[in-house]
Amino acid sequence: MIKCAGFIIAVYGIAHTLGALFLLGAAQHADAWFSGALWGEDFSDMSAASSAYWFSISSFGIPLTLIGLMVLWMHRRGISPPPFLGVILFAWTMVDAAVLLLTPWPLLLIASGQLYFCSGRA
Repeated sequence: MIKCAGFIIAVYGIAHTLGALFLLGAAQHADAWFSGALWGEDFSDMSAASSAYWFSISSFGIPLTLIGLMVLWMHRRGISPPPFLGVILFAWTMVDAAVLLLTPWPLLLIASGQLYFCSGRA
């Protein structure tokens, strides 16, 4: 189940990042990102380029990908992930579910449960 959790988390993160970049068009703002156009922006008045940046490259997609790959790496080496990983992912997922109901958050809920209940708890 740990392997399944790692896979779900990694695929979720990759799908979020690539979906935002290419399906939703965030990548079209890359020229603004790398030109320094976002340096002086205010969060209270975001431009389309800034919003696209925070939704794609600076979103939770890349950290989730890294966590999922780390869990898979640990599984291949016979290392059990710590239970706090499942607890924190569960809390983060519940906030996501409360704020954005129509997202695929149930997948992360399943993965967080697998991480917690199948981890090396004493």
